[in-house]
Amino acid sequence: MNTTLLNTLRTLPLPLSLALALTCSLPAWAVAPAAPVAPTKPIATPATNCPALWQQQFKRLQDESPQALCQYAGKVVLVVNTASFCGFTGQYQGLEALYARYQARGLVVLGFPSNDFGQQEPGSGKEIADFCFNTYGVKFPMFSKTVVIGTGRSPLYAALAKASGEAPQWNFHKYLVDRQGRVAGSFASSVKPDDKRLLAAIERAL
Repeated sequence: MNTTLLNTLRTLPLPLSLALALTCSLPAWAVAPAAPVAPTKPIATPATNCPALWQQQFKRLQDESPQALCQYAGKVVLVVNTASFCGFTGQYQGLEALYARYQARGLVVLGFPSNDFGQQEPGSGKEIADFCFNTYGVKFPMFSKTVVIGTGRSPLYAALAKASGEAPQWNFHKYLVDRQGRVAGSFASSVKPDDKRLLAAIERAL
């Protein structure tokens, strides 16, 4: 430490002069600025705006790609268990028309093929997807084959049955779910997609 700096330190208050003296006497590595700390990544948490009903995943019918149902949070959803060889299979056409009519207003139809009733959905995912698109032009989202009744049913269908008090009795049972993820209606297989009762319930939910 040179004489000029020493004389300067003598004129400063003791705490400050001591701090400067220590700083000047330390090696350069000891006073180098600390390396910036990399920001920590936020911990992933469940989507706060996703109702409990939608906090699950299903495989997409066409390619078995996992799909989070939370992507439909905030929409009005019509959940339908479907089958390719059923007396109600023609309802695919009406369901697609319903989807096209109300999609812009926030309705989505979700199809869940099921082999639970009369083994009327025996095919593979690709076979089902090809049949739906080639026969009825189905564009609404569809998922891989799902168990919808009994002890082995999917958590989604268990929750829908509990909330509505009704489990599907056959293919093409319809559950209407509002934007808050609450069951707003349950409609038997015989209720067609253009039934006034179903349309009125959709209009109210929208």
